[in-house]
Amino acid sequence: MGLFERYLSVWVGLAILLGIALGIATPSTFAQLANFEVAGINLIIAILISVMVYPMMVQIDFSAIKDVGKSPKGLYLTLTVNWLIKPFTMAALGWLFFKLLFADLVDPETANEYIAGMILLGVAPCTAMVFVWSQLTKGDPNYTLVQVGVNDIVMIFAFAPIAGLLLGVSDITVPWDTLLFSVLLYVLLPLVAGVATRRMLSQSQTNRFLQAIKPYSILGLLGTVILLFGFQANTIIEKPLAIGLIAIPLIIQTYSIFFITWWIAQRMKLPHNIKGPACLIGTSNFFELAVAVAISLFGLSSGAALATVVGVLVEVPVMLSLVALTNRWGNKNA
Repeated sequence: MGLFERYLSVWVGLAILLGIALGIATPSTFAQLANFEVAGINLIIAILISVMVYPMMVQIDFSAIKDVGKSPKGLYLTLTVNWLIKPFTMAALGWLFFKLLFADLVDPETANEYIAGMILLGVAPCTAMVFVWSQLTKGDPNYTLVQVGVNDIVMIFAFAPIAGLLLGVSDITVPWDTLLFSVLLYVLLPLVAGVATRRMLSQSQTNRFLQAIKPYSILGLLGTVILLFGFQANTIIEKPLAIGLIAIPLIIQTYSIFFITWWIAQRMKLPHNIKGPACLIGTSNFFELAVAVAISLFGLSSGAALATVVGVLVEVPVMLSLVALTNRWGNKNA
């Protein structure tokens, strides 16, 4: 492991502090950066995420993708966790904390909005950052691509019905532009660029190229963290109690889903390069979609929107801890 990977959690911690500091010191700058947006997707963050995802796409061997169907257990696990377990455990935890444990700290209307935001996070499995987590855990890039692709197809049909069921509403308008534009920016464009690069280079040249661009992938992650925390710096300072209350069940949910998925993967005897990404896909969230739907349904200043934003804030630090845990357990089993 290089210097960046070895101390990645340190760099991310520093990026979080830097993002908050810059967001407080220069709020107008971050307000302007936030305006570079299409369909609810910030274009600067999209570019940074694409930089992160691109090296993973260069590794994909399309001739080997056909072999994914020979070992479908990882796909079954991903789909089961994302659509039959995660949304319902998220709703249950939201109800437990904001209807019982935190009932004296939050008024009922706000509590309902926090629960709604959590549900929207739970019904929006991750699309982009999965490639980063997979790369950091030495996941199979071909299998990861198929997992993400199948998951995105299911999301098109399952997101609105499951969200509507758990929210108790009958009419949820899915922001198709956000969903489709995200898949285009985070998956399709980096994939096309990766395939084109692979075709232009020999295998040895590809390996050298990947080593050369690896630091830029980590820099893309750090830049994304700085922007995310910079955008929400004032919220972090102004509403620390609310953020803390929402973060507790979200963190418990994230670790619980990871451990459940890992336990199932162990029983299924999945190899590490499939098991690791499968567990992390089921754990992380498609926060851009959740934020967009929360704002559409409940408003920009609602508790639901705040809850989805807190999901953004806890995502990277918590997922990095799970990446480290995945690698540690994987090395023990190797």
